[in-house]
Amino acid sequence: MPSPSERESIKITAEDLATVTVPESVVPTLAPSSGARVYGTINETAEQFVSVPAERGSILLQGWFYLGLAGTVGALAGWAIAEPGFVDGPGHRWGNFFIIPIIITLMCIAFGVSESAVERSVRKALLRGVLALPLGILMGFVFDMMAETLYAVLIRLIFEAGVQTHKNPAVWVVRGVAWMVFGAAGGVVYGIVGQSTKKGTYGVLGGAIGAGLGGVVFDPISMATHVGSVSRAVGFALLGMAAGVGMGLVESALKDRWLYVVAGPLAGKQFILYKSETSIGSRQESDIYLFKDPNILPRHAVISISGARVMLRATGLMLWGGQPVHDRVLQDGDLLQLGRYAFRYKEKHRS
Repeated sequence: MPSPSERESIKITAEDLATVTVPESVVPTLAPSSGARVYGTINETAEQFVSVPAERGSILLQGWFYLGLAGTVGALAGWAIAEPGFVDGPGHRWGNFFIIPIIITLMCIAFGVSESAVERSVRKALLRGVLALPLGILMGFVFDMMAETLYAVLIRLIFEAGVQTHKNPAVWVVRGVAWMVFGAAGGVVYGIVGQSTKKGTYGVLGGAIGAGLGGVVFDPISMATHVGSVSRAVGFALLGMAAGVGMGLVESALKDRWLYVVAGPLAGKQFILYKSETSIGSRQESDIYLFKDPNILPRHAVISISGARVMLRATGLMLWGGQPVHDRVLQDGDLLQLGRYAFRYKEKHRS
């Protein structure tokens, strides 16, 4: 039997190593079905969430669009109800007295429920509709009297100044100024149902500007159509649309802090942070309602504003920059992810 010293040793040279091949490990991937939108889930690894591709937002989620649409629908509905009782020329029927209050009422209701409707919170939309109904009726009559008084005073002034016909553009401007009151009424209700003074202020400003523009074109439309019912339908529809679009544009232009939905079912929607405390969760009553995601808790997170400090407190799993976070002072540009939703926090720096 050979001794240990006599045994042959195994020698491996550099040439031997160069000829060795190691099979690559293959990680199976599951391709998404064609046409399916993939959002990912909160349970995936953090590295997967560092970069989130922004999805193209729908125009239906833009404030100026859904508020403009709401104003148009509300105004046309009010016109359709009151027009059968409206009489052109001498004499009056119930439609002559109630057409403006009815239009204002339905515009206020439409403005009040539109935001909740696009967010698919049916329960919150119904609650806001119930609140907007009596407010709209009250605002309809009060603001109609205010507008009539303002219109009468201004008409008398311009006719005393030499205006002799309603075809004079000065009359159109007077109607526009008087109708600004109608848009302001919608803004007041919009702020009340939204439980925000600042939201109401922006709504009044935008609604007044839009309604004023709608009022200016009312008389030219009437002269162009030569049909009273058609001119009223088109004119009031433009009034509602312009008031809503104005509210949405002013609100967006003057916002200070907001969450922009980068990915998820509400991609493209912006949630303006008006309140000192904004709740996020799967409850329909949440300020930011996130639907159809089992990973979202009823009260998943809260954003609190105190002065210039914006604090996020998450009770459920939330990622910031790909890492779990529970408490964080938000900074402009922060990327937040929960479930299949991704938000970009933005704030406007004013000089």
